[in-house]
Amino acid sequence: MSRVISLPAPVAPRLHWLWLTPLVLAIALVAGTAIGETRIPVDTILKVLANRLWDAGYPVDRIDAGIVWSYRLSRAIVAACCGAGLALTGVVLQALLRNALADPFLMGLSAGASTGAVAVTVLGLGAGAIGLSAGAFAGAALAFGLVVVLAHAARRGMQAAGAIILAGIAGAQLFNALTAFMIAKSASAEQARGILFWLMGSLSGVRWDDVALAVPTALVGLGVCLWYMRALDAFTFGADSAASMGVAVRPVRGVLIAVTALVTAVMVSMVGAIGFVGLVIPHAMRLLVGSRHARLVPASALAGAVFLIGSDILSRILVPGQVLPIGVITSLIGAPAFALILVRGAGRA
Repeated sequence: MSRVISLPAPVAPRLHWLWLTPLVLAIALVAGTAIGETRIPVDTILKVLANRLWDAGYPVDRIDAGIVWSYRLSRAIVAACCGAGLALTGVVLQALLRNALADPFLMGLSAGASTGAVAVTVLGLGAGAIGLSAGAFAGAALAFGLVVVLAHAARRGMQAAGAIILAGIAGAQLFNALTAFMIAKSASAEQARGILFWLMGSLSGVRWDDVALAVPTALVGLGVCLWYMRALDAFTFGADSAASMGVAVRPVRGVLIAVTALVTAVMVSMVGAIGFVGLVIPHAMRLLVGSRHARLVPASALAGAVFLIGSDILSRILVPGQVLPIGVITSLIGAPAFALILVRGAGRA
């Protein structure tokens, strides 16, 4: 009698992902640092890093060193963290809400975070005691609460999925209007110009202080998603099914929503509202690695990081002498990609 050995087969892809993730991320970071209007050779980047980290003493042009260390490297790291964080929030929201269209941009979280950040910047709420990220977190939490209330009220007349999406659209429009009102009423012309550019997504102002905030936030989001990956698998079948599988529904859902709001708020406070990352990346990764969150979470984090670094590169080189808002690039890429995913999914159905 022959025996069929089937257990080792799924192990190899997981090991490949674990080994390839740091390498792919490192290549993306080097590309984000090297590519721009001024091309920086890879060996120059390595010399600058060696000089900064270990005081190696390599001779490097001061202008190149300034571009690498003070501008591009920090920008690439923040882009990676924001891409990973936003992709993870999409994964969590789609699992919790059981809705393929759920993401922080569509659910009003990004709009609420933008409103909170602008309120702190323009109106000076908190008299300096409240930071930009704290204001963004308060706005994101308020927006999500409003969406939940609206969806609960609307569920009496329609399906839950439709109610959530419509409530998210309404909440996003409300907070976008509040943001525009605050800018028109209280911001100077220079402030308004800078804020409007930032709201479309901008990495131009990020520096190493932002790296110190972005990296821990992205790692916390990734760690929480990995810790609750089995719970996320269970939530895809509904809250009742998750409870029957032993998941403490309310506490786990509360933690996941709080982390989602926190990650969204921190990233929006640094780079503005960037759309399609949390929507497109999880869908694309499901086509590649499947729906199990043990693979979907790390794959989405890596793909989101690489995607936003690539979008930032394009924003700097598409128009010579001008930096485009990164949200424009993500929308130009994300909208056709999402349409392709929808058509492909309809063809399989």
